[in-house]
Amino acid sequence: MLGHRELTMQDYVGILKRRFWLILASAVLVTGLAVLISHVVPPQYVSQTLVIIEQQKVPENYVKPVVTEDLGERLTTMKQQILSRSRVEPIVERFNLFPGNRYTMDDRVELTRNAIGVNPIPSARANVPGFFISFKAKDARTAQQVCSEITSLFVSENLSAREQSAEGTTDFLKQQLDDAKRNLDEQDAKLATFQQKYIGRLPEQESSNTNALQARTSQLDAANQAVSRAQQTVTLLDAMVSQQSHDQRAEPTTGVTVDDRRAQLKTLMAQKQELEALYTPDHPDVVAVNRKIADLQAEIAQVPVPSTTPAPTPTTAISNTDSPQQQQLKAQLRAAELSLTEAKEEQASIGQQVRTYEGRIESSPMVEEEFKQVTRDHETALQFYNTLLTKMNESSMATALERRQQGEQFTVMDAANLPDAPTFPNRPLFAVGGLAAGLAIGLLLAGLLEYRDTSLRNERDIFAFTKLPTLAIIAHMDGLPQVDPERSRWKHFSRNKKSLESVSG
Repeated sequence: MLGHRELTMQDYVGILKRRFWLILASAVLVTGLAVLISHVVPPQYVSQTLVIIEQQKVPENYVKPVVTEDLGERLTTMKQQILSRSRVEPIVERFNLFPGNRYTMDDRVELTRNAIGVNPIPSARANVPGFFISFKAKDARTAQQVCSEITSLFVSENLSAREQSAEGTTDFLKQQLDDAKRNLDEQDAKLATFQQKYIGRLPEQESSNTNALQARTSQLDAANQAVSRAQQTVTLLDAMVSQQSHDQRAEPTTGVTVDDRRAQLKTLMAQKQELEALYTPDHPDVVAVNRKIADLQAEIAQVPVPSTTPAPTPTTAISNTDSPQQQQLKAQLRAAELSLTEAKEEQASIGQQVRTYEGRIESSPMVEEEFKQVTRDHETALQFYNTLLTKMNESSMATALERRQQGEQFTVMDAANLPDAPTFPNRPLFAVGGLAAGLAIGLLLAGLLEYRDTSLRNERDIFAFTKLPTLAIIAHMDGLPQVDPERSRWKHFSRNKKSLESVSG
């Protein structure tokens, strides 16, 4: 009567004694069934190979690898590519994997995929040192051949993928470099045009322009002083020549005509305007020119009839009738006038240069702003071009390294083995498992039968059933009806009809 009261160790021993043959039969039956199944199930052989990853032979400080993807991700990608239908179906057909009419080609491809295993080697480092490739088949030789075939696919796929990646990177960088070169050429042309357009006004020439302006300003001051001195000399000599001419009361017969005097008057008027532009009316040079103009106007007024004879010589022309002193003064006057002309020309030239440098300096801020924009675009294009050039050179070296198979490679350390024994089913394991399952089933059946059994076997059962104390127990007596011997063989599987007779008080 299992479950009607708390059981003791004695109760458990009694149950085991009563149900021993049931538990034993269950254990033997299930164990035999497991062994039978292990012999009936088709065996599975697993062939395995070890592939390690060799790093590139050239140090990364000299040649940087193009492919920097994590090996775990690369293995996943390569596994998906290799396990594609286009790769697996030829293997299925070549080795006749999973034959039979009950399997379609899709089923055979899927079963082949499930039989392939790719497991990285556990490592504490960030880089995976290698990985295992395995294949499970019903035949040991087939498992070995397919495993070798899949391993070769992984090795060749790695080489091809790395080479294609390196070549693709190099081609892309080359195209980008060509575009960057065209852009840089355009920026060079813009910079050259700008420098040619603003030559002399570039920002780096501002300092030289300032120094040149200072030098030209000093030269202009010196030229102004030289013009002033030359003007004074000419005015003085002209006054002296006019004074001598006046003293000699030059007549028309002397060779000086009215037209000459008028030309001389016109020259004096021009000199007067220049002097008045430089000096005040009280300046001696201005006063002397005014006096000369007044004397010359008086001489012209004294001539009754203007002479029509052309005067091929200038005012200061030396006449044969002039005195030696007057001829010397006129020669000095001509030299002074020539010096004055040269000084004015130099003054005008230096003044033009000063205005030029002043214009350059005034336009420097605007030119500098435009120059910054042009040079910024040029420097950006140049930096981008140099960066691409460096990367393309590195990529070209990495591509050459991959073509020579000097980069990272998959190396087969252990070739696919020929399995000696199947990995499934494991017959000893099946036997142990069957024994454990048989014992568990036997115990479960024994417990179920004991739970359904309502026999009273000892005074504890009586007390649990009646809640009354037991006064005496009647022992077994001969001559009482016994259980049919024919049913004794099933006594362990049926309820026990024998019960204890007890006297309750």
